[in-house]
Amino acid sequence: MDNENQLIQNRIQKLNELEDQGINPYPYKWDKKNEISKIREQFSDIENDQLTDYTAQIAGRLISKRRQGKAGFANIRDFSDKIQLYFRQDRLGEENYTLFKKTDIGDFIGIIGKIFKTRTGEITVLVEKMTILSKSIRPLPEKWHGLQDIELRYRKRYLDLISNSDTMDIFVKRTKIIKAIREFLDKKRFIEVETPILQIIPGGADAKPFVTHHNALDIDLYMRIAPELYLKRLIIGGFERVYELNRNFRNEGMDREHNPEFTMLETYAAYWDYNDVMDFVEDMIKYIIDNIFNGSLTVERSDNKFDFTFPFKRLSMVDTINKKLGKNITTMSESELINEVVKVGKEKPVSKGKAIEKLFEHYVEPDLFEPVFVIDFPKESSPLTKDHREIKGFVERFELYIGGMEIANAYSELNNPIEQKKRFLMQEKFREKGDDEAQRMDSDFVEALEYGMPPTGGLGVGIDRLIMLLTNQKSIRDVILFPTMKKEAK
Repeated sequence: MDNENQLIQNRIQKLNELEDQGINPYPYKWDKKNEISKIREQFSDIENDQLTDYTAQIAGRLISKRRQGKAGFANIRDFSDKIQLYFRQDRLGEENYTLFKKTDIGDFIGIIGKIFKTRTGEITVLVEKMTILSKSIRPLPEKWHGLQDIELRYRKRYLDLISNSDTMDIFVKRTKIIKAIREFLDKKRFIEVETPILQIIPGGADAKPFVTHHNALDIDLYMRIAPELYLKRLIIGGFERVYELNRNFRNEGMDREHNPEFTMLETYAAYWDYNDVMDFVEDMIKYIIDNIFNGSLTVERSDNKFDFTFPFKRLSMVDTINKKLGKNITTMSESELINEVVKVGKEKPVSKGKAIEKLFEHYVEPDLFEPVFVIDFPKESSPLTKDHREIKGFVERFELYIGGMEIANAYSELNNPIEQKKRFLMQEKFREKGDDEAQRMDSDFVEALEYGMPPTGGLGVGIDRLIMLLTNQKSIRDVILFPTMKKEAK
């Protein structure tokens, strides 16, 4: 029998002994009256070697234990903090001290006792009563104080949370960031809504969808790749400012910046254009930094770091490519642009617009570290966006890049139903040429536009990527509690 199995058997034996003594190792509840962090704060100023008359009633996971004869020390941790416990047989009584001896690292226990500070200044609970709340059968991994196996951390996130306090901090911060986003949107008079995850036509983005089947209706449905077309239906219906914090699903590759299931924020505001949306995004990020990071935040990625400075730079996609390429891409033919893409070793694109975006990805994107709005995109790759007011063949769209990643994408939304239908038909031609990410005709959405949609500014923000930046994490898996993983080899 290997060592782990032996440890498991020893713990099961202890569990059986507890049950034989009439002790339930999995009781129904515990009256936890104190948070450990509050206890530490409340009694931080008492003198060393001082015993108070305050009785605390706490609970948490046993994370360390050392025993010598008729006395012992241990530490437990709850969600807020950890604290030292002092067990003495003459204080507990033989029966309760024997119960302490049957505990193992990982057990949840309830403690009642007096607060004191040791001679060395450690806030401690002098235990008067202990209750086992959940007997841990499986031992924590070796050297669990700081679990290092990356795949194990992602696959068994509960062990990562137990072992690494930094991981817990990241996800607490994630919750606070999302709460701050909601607060900001509420202040701006946006209304939170919900749209379908299962869709008959996947739309609103260039992406491959996941397909499922609805048995009762006997139809195939697609997991949402974006909520855009449904949110714009709400603008048509009379809402003026809407948003959705939504889960999207894209059947694409996985890397440090991509997970098949991810969180997006999409917002739509009637009577705005993409210039208004740029100001809005800056204000939102500033609000998060002011409220979560006390107004100052340094982002570090690879060997680079920067502090957020507002307003962000604004760069023309065309100008940045022209500068790198030494040519004017607006005067080049489709075949010339496609040849430039093939020349740098990328897959042959299906359109002029896709070629321009590929050149941007190759020549410009790697250098976009500090926050910058890249503005004005090719028409062919932006089927839901208004034509640019000045540059023929381009549209009023921007992407926000920070730390070398695309964080947000936004448009002056196309609201001309005749033009929208033409754009969808153009996308279908791209699909026929082999672009399986090109968007599909959505006749119902075109019909909705025919009833009239006001000028609208739309925005999509990759929440996971934004949180990666704000918490200085290198992989999207570090900010998703349960990232998609390949099947574990048996």
